[in-house]
Amino acid sequence: MAGKRRRFTPEFKARVALEALRERDSVQAIARRHELHPNQVSTWKRQLLEGLPEVFAGGAGRKLAKEHEAKVRELHAKIGELTVERDFFRRGPQALSRAERGRMIERGGPPSLSRQCALLGVSRSSRYYRPKGESAENLTLMRRMDELHMAYPFYGSRQMVRHLRREGVAAGRHRIRRLMRLMGVEATYRRPRTSVASPEHRVFPYLLRGLAISRADHVWCADITYVPVTQGFFYLVAVMDWATRHVLAWRLSNTMDASFCVDALDDALGRRAPEILNTDQGAQFTSEAFAERVLGAGVAFSMDGRGRFLDNIFIERLWRSLKYEAVYLHELRDGLDAERIIGSWVDFYNEVRPHSSLGGRTPGETYRNGTGAV
Repeated sequence: MAGKRRRFTPEFKARVALEALRERDSVQAIARRHELHPNQVSTWKRQLLEGLPEVFAGGAGRKLAKEHEAKVRELHAKIGELTVERDFFRRGPQALSRAERGRMIERGGPPSLSRQCALLGVSRSSRYYRPKGESAENLTLMRRMDELHMAYPFYGSRQMVRHLRREGVAAGRHRIRRLMRLMGVEATYRRPRTSVASPEHRVFPYLLRGLAISRADHVWCADITYVPVTQGFFYLVAVMDWATRHVLAWRLSNTMDASFCVDALDDALGRRAPEILNTDQGAQFTSEAFAERVLGAGVAFSMDGRGRFLDNIFIERLWRSLKYEAVYLHELRDGLDAERIIGSWVDFYNEVRPHSSLGGRTPGETYRNGTGAV
């Protein structure tokens, strides 16, 4: 018999969200420590970030905002109740979403849990299921997949499965495909555009085709990559000057949201600004908050075509160098380790490591001279 469903107090949620916000531990490690699902930790962190501005709002403004929100919620509730009632009696339980039907079920009846599930068309087993985070086996597998992706970026899920099986790893395609999506990686090859971006995401045209880029601050680029640690993983975003390969700013995050990308962009824009910023069409870069920062700084926004990894090739090469020269050579236990190792390597890359395309100069000195690749 399954245990009683856990209920969490606001104080507990706030404490967990603050742990995630500190970004010392991965979401997976925090979830394991508190016996939660990683999605819960990510959701509470996002809710905390969204609610923080209200803490510093003025008293009068906050009161008016809350009153307005309350009226809007009340109106939506009335409209929703009428719509739900009408559709429920016309079409039955299937008029509601699965999540809505699940929330209608009450433990302890009457009627019994089995009867409620039957009436609402909900699987009884789903009422007892408590999802778990990624296993240690999957985390080890994801690290190896990341290494293979860096070595063979054209591997899709099928080829990844074949390669892993030759190494003695018995993993099916569905499992590998799910983990690749979780890691934020996909095969990089040119393919026709067969899908249209979501209408709520604003996608900008690619502006670099045929453009000669030979000076600093003409074009910047930004991208996100996956960084494995002992008990989970982090995401890393970097902003780089295209012509000089100089890394202008970077941020680590234990969740794949837009806020850490905006922070990195703000850091870079705090010193100088480019004419054009180029990114891929990831949800973090198509978010309203990120686009507002770019356009508000007077910067033209450019986005890669779908499946066109060559449109942002220089930052892809940066990830390859970072992982082979730093990440894969160390055992990163948590966010502090990752931040220390990555920060040390970025300083080395910018100021010490000679770059062949820059005529043996470092990206840092090339950027300060204002010239680009030779």
